[in-house]
Amino acid sequence: MLKLYTSVFLVLALTLSFAATAQTPEKPISKEQLITVRTSGSSLVLKAAKDGRLYQQSYGRVRAATSDRSPAREDECYPPAGNGFMAEPALQVVHADGNISTDLIFVSADTAAVDANTTLTRIRLKDSFYPFFVTLHFKAYRAEDVVEQWAEIRHEENKPVTLSRFASSAMVMKANSYWLTQFQGNYMREAELTEEKLTPGIKILDTKIGIRAHQMRNPSFLISLDNAAHEETGEVYGATLAWSGNFQFAFEVDHNNRLRALCGINPFGSEYRLEKGKAFITPAMLWSWSSQGKGQVSRNFHRWARKYGIRDGAKPRPVLLNNWEATHMDFDENKIVSLFDGAKELGVDLFLLDDGWFGNKHPRDNDKAGLGDWDVNKKKLPQGLPYLAAEANKRGIGFGIWIEPEMVNPASELYEKHPDWVIAQPHRELLYGRNQLILDLTRPETKAFASQVVGNTLSNKGVAYVKWDCNRYVTQAGSFYLKPEQQQHLLIDYQWALYDVMKRMAEKHPDVMAMVCAGGSGRVDYGALRYFHSFWPSDNTDPLQRIYIQWGFSHFFPANTISAHVTDMGKRPVKFATDVALSGAFGVDRDVQKMTEEERKTAARATALYKERLREIVLQGDLYRLESPYEKTRASLNYVSADRSRAVLFMYQLGESAMGPVKPRGLDPRKNYRITEVNLPEGRNSRLSLNNQVVSGALIMEEGISSPLRRALDSAVIELTAEN
Repeated sequence: MLKLYTSVFLVLALTLSFAATAQTPEKPISKEQLITVRTSGSSLVLKAAKDGRLYQQSYGRVRAATSDRSPAREDECYPPAGNGFMAEPALQVVHADGNISTDLIFVSADTAAVDANTTLTRIRLKDSFYPFFVTLHFKAYRAEDVVEQWAEIRHEENKPVTLSRFASSAMVMKANSYWLTQFQGNYMREAELTEEKLTPGIKILDTKIGIRAHQMRNPSFLISLDNAAHEETGEVYGATLAWSGNFQFAFEVDHNNRLRALCGINPFGSEYRLEKGKAFITPAMLWSWSSQGKGQVSRNFHRWARKYGIRDGAKPRPVLLNNWEATHMDFDENKIVSLFDGAKELGVDLFLLDDGWFGNKHPRDNDKAGLGDWDVNKKKLPQGLPYLAAEANKRGIGFGIWIEPEMVNPASELYEKHPDWVIAQPHRELLYGRNQLILDLTRPETKAFASQVVGNTLSNKGVAYVKWDCNRYVTQAGSFYLKPEQQQHLLIDYQWALYDVMKRMAEKHPDVMAMVCAGGSGRVDYGALRYFHSFWPSDNTDPLQRIYIQWGFSHFFPANTISAHVTDMGKRPVKFATDVALSGAFGVDRDVQKMTEEERKTAARATALYKERLREIVLQGDLYRLESPYEKTRASLNYVSADRSRAVLFMYQLGESAMGPVKPRGLDPRKNYRITEVNLPEGRNSRLSLNNQVVSGALIMEEGISSPLRRALDSAVIELTAEN
């Protein structure tokens, strides 16, 4: 009898548990519903079909939405694993009762205006049985032709649910063939363009190194339909993930030649136990489509970024001088103050004090000590940062500072007190990168410490700029703070904690401008850039190599974010180095005292030219990439102001081959433009045949401008100004 009662009790308990987990099963909708996410030049059409599922009907050219076609499962908008979908899923879940299948049914949708230019569409999905919910968000920026997509996942099951996959976007494209352009590389060769035709099967681009995760490739790509990508022709999709951590892009061409791009956080080592009532929100995936080539896609992203994606997008970026090449970490107060005079001579806006200014018990005299101890080194700088800022201000320049708040050297007071604050694995020998370890920001005390470091440093009177660096990645992803069942949360929760610290910096110090750096471009994405004004593209400042690096980043990031500095790396001609830097957020990384008189004059003239006439056009204008360094022995590009009254053209000769005229784009064909070569060396006349002549915009774009360049590493900057 006892066995019988026990059996009945177990059956009853299981039944009650089952009932608590389930809700009334969702029924398919009785009437199909079409949902359109629209910008000025594109539309994303989704369909809630009679089977209850949400499908993608089209994305791209604006067309009338129709409901006459029965969708295939391969067109499912956010396909979950385990219930009939046979390809790579966007969502993979283990429910509280162990069920590994999910069946998402359409519940409702609404669209609301965020402002005059932006709408937000929310589409609510629910598992057909479990209280498990997914809300898809589509934010459409009408004028910029950009769509931002993310997903919110939550549940009301009686125990935690395990998320194994959680894409931000699962866009479908349909064409005869597909060409993928990625931006891969490594330290000192960032943002290299690589294009290939996609074949049936899956192509995966990903990173697994935790933070500084973009060292090997940027989380951005282009898809061109039917042909390789061209600047001004063809259908092109551009996409970039607003996430600084591990990402994965999976491009699957299926048996029906349909391409799906699954994009989001890399699920590798990141299974996530989601508690009841908690929300898991994916980072945003940004999309833009154009029928006018990848150049228009870039201009769409640039316009969006200046308005929505970066801090103070309309604010001029300062011309800055960095002390790194002049001193590295070997300096004292008098040396730094003496460099201010050189900065004043060049006419720059700001002086940036780089690494080496902190640490007392463990002085930061090299990269082996001091990180974590963010007190000003009293031996080097006895009067502190406010004194340096005041001395810089006396000379009419601002003062900036370098920090790396997430990192610690074992040789530091911080590590001596808190060895458990670092990311590491138990029972494993510590692995170092640049002689340092990473602070575990999932630990509340560590996150608070990092935020305090940033706040205290930027609260020094006179600090007007900060360079935030990150010089290693994760090799032993373990936390002494997280519970055993939460260890795989580390790489995700770290990023959200980091963004909280960055957000606090931006809110508490709105007048301090900020550059993000991660051994170069390890964090070039719109997740981090919303808190920064610019980024450091690479420690490779050889201007010949910077043409390629800046060319790559320009596909998604506007010139006002791309820090471009004059250095002597590569020993290139100073005019060539200057002309390359003028095409971005201009600055100088030179020891002014070691520059020749000619070099100082060249840098000073370029600084004045940039501030007085070029900065606004370059940083706020529309970019047209004219001749690719990957295709020709000359690279050229031009920027055009919004009203098309002004433009600036850059030419860079890479080899000895003779080439024809350069044909600018984006001018007003009805306007007449005066053509003037600028930034010429002192005493040199222009070899430009049209110099100081007035020519119609139509003729300039049709026939071009003959190049004044004669040999490799020659360069020219040409200003075009509309005449009344």
